Amino acid sequence: MAKTLTEKILASHLEEGTLECGNPIGIHIDQTLTQDATGTMTYLQFEAMGLDSVQNELAVSYVDHNTIQVGFENADDHHYLQSVAAAKGVVFSRPGNGICHQVHLERFGKPGKTLLGSDSHTPTGGGIGMIAIGAGGLDVAVAMAGGPFHLISPKVIEIRLHGKLRTWVSAKDVILTVLEHFGVKGNVNCIFEYTGDGVANLEVPERSTICNMGAECGVTTSLFPSDEKTLAFLKAQGRAEDWIELSADEGAAYDDLYEIDLSTLEPKVACPHSPGNIATVSSLAGKKVEQVLIGSCTNSSYADMKKVADILDGQTISEHVSLGIAPGSREVLLMLSQDGSLAKMIQSGARILESACGFCIGNHQSPGTEGVSLRTSNRNFEGRSGTKSGQVYLVSPETAALAALSGVFTDPLSDHGVAFPEIVHPTQFVIDDTMFIFPPADRSNIEITRGPNIGDPPKNTKLKELLEGYATIKVGDKITTDHIMPAGARLKYRSNIPAYSKFVFEGVDPSFSERCIENQDRGKDNFIVAGASYGQGSSREHAAICPMYLGVKAVIALSIERIHQNNLCNFGIIPLTFANEEDYQKIDQSDELLIEDIAKQIEGREVVLKNKTKSLEITLYCDITDTQRSMLIEGGLLNILKGRN
Repeated sequence: MAKTLTEKILASHLEEGTLECGNPIGIHIDQTLTQDATGTMTYLQFEAMGLDSVQNELAVSYVDHNTIQVGFENADDHHYLQSVAAAKGVVFSRPGNGICHQVHLERFGKPGKTLLGSDSHTPTGGGIGMIAIGAGGLDVAVAMAGGPFHLISPKVIEIRLHGKLRTWVSAKDVILTVLEHFGVKGNVNCIFEYTGDGVANLEVPERSTICNMGAECGVTTSLFPSDEKTLAFLKAQGRAEDWIELSADEGAAYDDLYEIDLSTLEPKVACPHSPGNIATVSSLAGKKVEQVLIGSCTNSSYADMKKVADILDGQTISEHVSLGIAPGSREVLLMLSQDGSLAKMIQSGARILESACGFCIGNHQSPGTEGVSLRTSNRNFEGRSGTKSGQVYLVSPETAALAALSGVFTDPLSDHGVAFPEIVHPTQFVIDDTMFIFPPADRSNIEITRGPNIGDPPKNTKLKELLEGYATIKVGDKITTDHIMPAGARLKYRSNIPAYSKFVFEGVDPSFSERCIENQDRGKDNFIVAGASYGQGSSREHAAICPMYLGVKAVIALSIERIHQNNLCNFGIIPLTFANEEDYQKIDQSDELLIEDIAKQIEGREVVLKNKTKSLEITLYCDITDTQRSMLIEGGLLNILKGRN
């Protein structure tokens, strides 16, 4: 029987269940990655399992998020991460080595392998032919311990590419077209698999950009075949031996099909405040721009940076524009410095930023009040930039560079007078792995360093028979994990759950945490009520850990995104969805809620919620797996793992 590429890789890694769409399965994970914003808690959880060493093929700990080290907290986290990596057999990528997804693609990604990362943009690895999935830190810790990763056997959607991109149209415009078609919700438990003659006209960095932003659609991951272009990339990285040819069988059956003629695409933009709010650049032509930021794990490859440098060559950016450029890795930065591109950027007036996540996560470069910011990153959620009124637009590097020069949105296909740059894909990259610290053979005497801000993972209790409390907050649609747990200036508290929990829903309702604590003190439970697509965006498990610490026992929503639902179950919070959408209107904030015999009710699909304030009964669904049900009953996955060890 003809198989999709997704089926082939999943089948070769299957440990539990059967590969039938909708079935729970467990797969073996070959490689893991963490980054420092999620990594500290991941390794604390791994330590709690009591293992001396990681059990998977490769584990890499990257430092790329908390690199603006104001105060001692981030530096202490980095010392902890370096020491625990050495003690547990993990490769440590030092600050300055680059963004995890870009660096992993360059130095470690292998076709046909599975990769699990504690960052939602781990699917970047699909550009090299990997099943690469973003997950919560505890799921990654389990994979490092040799345990399977549990997911729902996905629907596989074929995205068939035809033809070739025109000049000034890029991979970013491809994925914005995909987002325009599929939107940012309703794609849970799906994988996008790219096929067609157009695939051969895309290089690995372009494919990786497309896979990276597939995460914004809410899919499990995205995947390209491993072909001659993949081999050329790995050869240029000095890793030809890692290549294998992989593709779908002819006649393989997919669950759906979407076709794109690359030659017809035009430059596009994601408008505020969603990656799915798509328009054409031409429709915004002439709109004033105040800030342009180029980089992030989405568009920071050498090819992207070289194009930007050549567009800027010999010109000066507009007097009212601030331009920042962040190469994605030390490798890319070295190459730009050696070929003259860095000088072109600096001479144009660009500010060269660190090879780190930086502006993408709101860690710096916040725009001014209501400032229009063009960015090549992957998310433009309200307030994510650090400025709630900031107007962030997502564009290609080409569109961004032209806007930096003109000071306004400029259609790359218009007569703007800038010559299209030659696209360069090196046959030999500058390879320098000295910023990796590989674990020593003898790890018996390594001391793990913990600063005062680093605490133990918080504990939950076993599920009670009765949940009784209040709808402590009611929110609308598309509440992201940025809304739940702010990043930016608050990132440094991620190792300290009691401190970080004070900021849950800070930008939505700053008194939420206080109400939760008041309810806990009265012996009452807390409930979160939400609209559609709750928990979209970043994989940050703190959006479950901190509410759990505050006594949240259940989330009741119209729909919940995949990674966040997994995280809720991992930490003993029950994910519930409305059986009837109109029932969302029947709960108001502060209503008193009751669920009886909850352990028994979640054995089936339906759960009855009583709204005592309004004297109503509301039917909810609890669509979870048997594994997740066990987690909820025990108060979370960590309780189960501690019981086994």
